Amino acid sequence: MTLDYEIFDLGDFALQNGAILRDAKLAYKLFGTLNATRDNAILYPTWYSGQHYDNEWLVGRGMALDPDKYCIIIPNMFGNGLSSSPSNTPEPYNAARFPKVTAYDNVRAQHRLVTEHFGISHLRMVTGWSMGGLQTFHWGAMYPDMMDLLAPFCGSAKCARHNFVFLEGVKAALTADGAFQDGWYSEKPHKGLRAAARVYAGWGFSQSFYREELDLKTLGYASLEDFLVSFWEGFFLPKDPNNLLAMLWTWQNGDISANELYNGDYKAALGAIKAKAYVMPGGTDLYFPPEDSQNEVAHMPNATYVPIPSIWGHFAGGPGTNPVDVKFLDDKLKELLAS
Repeated sequence: MTLDYEIFDLGDFALQNGAILRDAKLAYKLFGTLNATRDNAILYPTWYSGQHYDNEWLVGRGMALDPDKYCIIIPNMFGNGLSSSPSNTPEPYNAARFPKVTAYDNVRAQHRLVTEHFGISHLRMVTGWSMGGLQTFHWGAMYPDMMDLLAPFCGSAKCARHNFVFLEGVKAALTADGAFQDGWYSEKPHKGLRAAARVYAGWGFSQSFYREELDLKTLGYASLEDFLVSFWEGFFLPKDPNNLLAMLWTWQNGDISANELYNGDYKAALGAIKAKAYVMPGGTDLYFPPEDSQNEVAHMPNATYVPIPSIWGHFAGGPGTNPVDVKFLDDKLKELLAS
């Protein structure tokens, strides 16, 4: 079987918490070609449970992320099943023993990919949806001189307390299934995955989305139950629960100031971001409400608040679900790249 992605070997990778991720691997996909001066690269990290191919809806000829103009690098997040994850790490650090990985760890690994493997010293832009947005903010704070532009969309620089609580519900649903067996399941815990999907369903789309019955009228499902089973349970069932929990921990502990650079000073971390930024929340996002983005922009010296006018909730930002939102995002990325 031929893989459609590459693997960058990180070796024994020291994590932020002091643990070692042994023989760590970072999976990535490349679109386009790096130019002679190596200054046309765009980094586009993945999101919660997503893999590189789940990012491809925003890449294409004539789009902002045009492989004829730019070299677009999509690194897969640790825990997503392609980069080092509970599901693909050999014993003894497999499954429930997989170490805790932060967004800071992910971005340090990506920095090594960019600088050591590709020889890139400066990026044109870093952009990403959801947890990809979390990583985008980390890039801006950790390596403030390394990019011209930042465009986090439907994401945040720090996991809000309300967001943390929502994720506790997802975690509880996954782990309550008796088949989960504290992460040492021999058969996939279907009940837990289906329950987690139902928890997610109330948050991924907005109240207005459901009020307007867009699940039926636009997405074409036969009923609300059909949408919950086919879209949401169908989304979760192929995924590995330990992988989901590993990335969930990364999400809950996301904070651009939780490192030795900023020692918990969140405003200082935001203030250190030099790149010109468009911070683009979904207007009805229940995970990352626009007020959080306004607060971030208030402390960033070169940022503009650009809300996505959409009732598609968190899914205004991906993964290519609503063509109107895709066009809005693409137009704003083109505008930022042209500036």
